[in-house]
Amino acid sequence: MATMAGRCYSPSVLRLQPQLSPPPQLKPAVGRGRGGRGRQSLRVAASAASGAAAEPVKAATDAEFFQPSDTRPIMLFDGVCNLCNGGVRFVRERDPGRSIRYIPLQSESGRKLLRRSGRSPDDISSVVLVEKDRSYIKSDAVLRIMEYLNLPFPQLAAFLNIAPLFLRDFAYDNVANNRYLVFGRSESEACEIL
Repeated sequence: MATMAGRCYSPSVLRLQPQLSPPPQLKPAVGRGRGGRGRQSLRVAASAASGAAAEPVKAATDAEFFQPSDTRPIMLFDGVCNLCNGGVRFVRERDPGRSIRYIPLQSESGRKLLRRSGRSPDDISSVVLVEKDRSYIKSDAVLRIMEYLNLPFPQLAAFLNIAPLFLRDFAYDNVANNRYLVFGRSESEACEIL
């Protein structure tokens, strides 16, 4: 059952879809950022960072990540992005009950969960919140994550949800597309939270 204009995905629906072939080899898409420097597209950068594995990534099953004893949602984040790592620290500090788990998008588990959510396993362009029965991306994921945090964040999420989706995602995309330029990448090229 897809809801919110195709933004939430049901795993049972995804299982009925044919297995997607791995994405074709993409040429770097160069865009002009500040200072006239070119930058690679995020999907190509993710392929290069992961070593461009030759075998396709299989979608995760509910049994792999959601056991009866632990059904907490999983936040998928860019593990080498300073902004994303800071966001994970921010969420962890405001989630004393540890109601959210964290997995980097670049990990094998992250790639499986991306496939389960109906996204390319090399797509690191958005934070993804994976719940047992659906997934959220972009601004929907951020607002849903805020609902799990201490006050006043659930109320702030309800207030921000009033804004139209296209405006929220426009703002999200502008930050996401420039996050390496503005906030940089981790020096170690590895995420600190696993």
